[in-house]
Amino acid sequence: MSKKRSWELRDPEAKAEARKYAHPVPSRTYIRKHLEKQGVPVPFGDLAEAFELDHQERRALRVRLKAMVRDGQVIQNRREGYCLVDRIALVTGVVSAHRDGFGFLVSDQDGADDVYLSPRSMRELMHGDRVAVRIRGLDRRGRPEGSLVEVLERNTSSVVGKYLQERGVGFVVPENPRIIHRIVVPRDAAARTRPGQVVLAEITTQPTQQTQPIGRIVKVLGKPDAPGIEIEIAIHAHGLPTDWPAAVEKEIRRLGKEVPAQAKRGREDLRELPLLTIDGADARDFDDAVYCEPTPSGWLLYVAIADVAHYVERGSALDEEARGRGTSVYFTRRVLPMLPEVLSNGLCSLNPNVDRLCMVCEMRVARDGKVSRARFFEGVMRSQARLTYDEVASLLFDGDAKLRRKHKRLLPHLEDLNDVFRALLAQRRKRGAIDFDIPEAYVELGEDRRIESISTYERNDAHRMIEECMIAANVSAARFLGRQKIPTLYRVHDKPTEERFKDLKAFLATFGVPFPRVKDLRPRHYAQVLERIKGKSFDTLVETVLLRSMARAAYQPDNLGHFGLSLPEYAHFTSPIRRYPDLLVHRAVKHALSGKKPGSFRYSPKDMDQLGKHCSMTERRADDATRDAIAWLKCEFMLDKIGDEFEGVITGVTSFGVFVQLQDVFVEGLVHVTALENDYYEHDAPRQRLVGARSKKVFQLAAPLRVRVVAVDMEQRRIDFEPVVPKARSRGKRPSGKVAEKRPRGRRRAKRPKQ
Repeated sequence: MSKKRSWELRDPEAKAEARKYAHPVPSRTYIRKHLEKQGVPVPFGDLAEAFELDHQERRALRVRLKAMVRDGQVIQNRREGYCLVDRIALVTGVVSAHRDGFGFLVSDQDGADDVYLSPRSMRELMHGDRVAVRIRGLDRRGRPEGSLVEVLERNTSSVVGKYLQERGVGFVVPENPRIIHRIVVPRDAAARTRPGQVVLAEITTQPTQQTQPIGRIVKVLGKPDAPGIEIEIAIHAHGLPTDWPAAVEKEIRRLGKEVPAQAKRGREDLRELPLLTIDGADARDFDDAVYCEPTPSGWLLYVAIADVAHYVERGSALDEEARGRGTSVYFTRRVLPMLPEVLSNGLCSLNPNVDRLCMVCEMRVARDGKVSRARFFEGVMRSQARLTYDEVASLLFDGDAKLRRKHKRLLPHLEDLNDVFRALLAQRRKRGAIDFDIPEAYVELGEDRRIESISTYERNDAHRMIEECMIAANVSAARFLGRQKIPTLYRVHDKPTEERFKDLKAFLATFGVPFPRVKDLRPRHYAQVLERIKGKSFDTLVETVLLRSMARAAYQPDNLGHFGLSLPEYAHFTSPIRRYPDLLVHRAVKHALSGKKPGSFRYSPKDMDQLGKHCSMTERRADDATRDAIAWLKCEFMLDKIGDEFEGVITGVTSFGVFVQLQDVFVEGLVHVTALENDYYEHDAPRQRLVGARSKKVFQLAAPLRVRVVAVDMEQRRIDFEPVVPKARSRGKRPSGKVAEKRPRGRRRAKRPKQ
């Protein structure tokens, strides 16, 4: 037995390090204590020598130190010495750039104020960079202002944008407006790229105070008007992974098309239970199945979820890739899955009439809709049918005789599901949960991948039925892990900030809708407002503003409850095929079912905290990417409608103009204040309106407004309108704003099924 080194004797986490790694090194805690004791920056060689590390352990130490620098725990100075951040009065965090040239440092420290970064400081920074700054005072608005000390980690290694040339110099203008630099491309690095093409450029030299970033063209994505280019731009602009690494390909080659007999052993057999899946018509991966049966006191509800954790082991190449992706990303006609197709559409998908491994939440639901008991177990199932939301709605709520005859065997089970749904829904309303029902816009593409139409997609009671079953299972998972005291990720939704709440009350007052007088804001107060506006002409607009006033939900290990659902605990358990947090929850449930102690779980609260931040980021990244792609499609859709007139409604009022959403086509654009009648307009913020100083003309939120399309800016994803002046009033007047010539597209528009 070899003699233990001093750090192995003194490091309280040494045993845990030895269990986790083949070549253990001192823990982060011990490294920080060592640096604190030294009192001066310590070079890598001195650290490795002090810890008596061999060659392989030195490599592991470099990886750990790099991670500590990335997380803002230590910093490496210009002499390559490592020192503690808090000893040199620095603030670390991530740069959030603004299109106007300045930026902010979002501090790593929870609750700390953002630090203003001047355009001068931003010259050598890019959006997403992790940096350390020193506070040098307050700016003219009283915000802390920082000066750059060190770039800890670069975030941007490539950009997507349009390649242009000026006076023989080539450069790429990034599509992402937060990347404020132009990427200079030397002639020998541009290959045969033509000006105007959309390209992917790799950054070879990061920006400095004196120079712009330099790059080279690695891929030509196509012309700006090429079909599907919006998805390519969104993918590369937001850094979404598309290809599977070789290590992942190697792992999935070992997987078959059927569940091995050995994997089914020791599981509860549910193959005779009439479980079925209910999803959208275009769904390809089915990760949840449901079944319900009545009992003397209520119902027994089964929610069976694909057992992804059985196939995706912690630390495997599959797991690392799934963690990096964080979530599946759904574009129109294209999906970037979190897991390879052999799992997402194959072994893990609860396809009908095949054996599948599952994690089951069995719940006893009382007549009043309360879940009195829940049990989790590993099972093997065989889905009896794959139904769509529209089919179930037709079966249960529309009384479609033909469908009822076709699914006669399943009909009693669906009616039981409907009964438990009504009870769960009543309990939801009783606790005061907020139930937004905003129509969702979606686009229909023709065979040439051009937009054919934009319409709305409204939920029916079949959607709500499955949603309530999933919420019940998610709540049960959160309660179960809370009782077991196992680290996990909760889905946390905080209440609105005081500032947002104040703005919301002022907004509602413009419609004569008073917000309940409350000392402690509760979800039921939002629900009361929704009830008051139901059926009003402005109900959708008010619902949208109510939704925007609320905080964004996030993943974190500290349970703060879910404000919107009015729940004290909530976790995501029901979609592990497409969400990494659900996979982590499954692993925690499995650990608890194994009977092992909570302390032996391989994830610590700190691990979960870091994973929660990462998963929240990947969720925002996916939302931003899909939103950008839809915005591009909407602008493209309006290109051949310049000069056309539409009925619209004012959805936003600012000092520089009003935003108008067109009826029927669900596209939003700006009427700039300069396009309004010749007058000075004052912005009445509390009443959400613009008022003409001379004419007293009022442009009020939610008011109808007929507009003409005057310009479409594809690069800025912006559509400009101008008000249509009635003919009787327009004699002798010149139209305000220049109207561009209408350009016919001449493209064939073929009908296709809805996505």
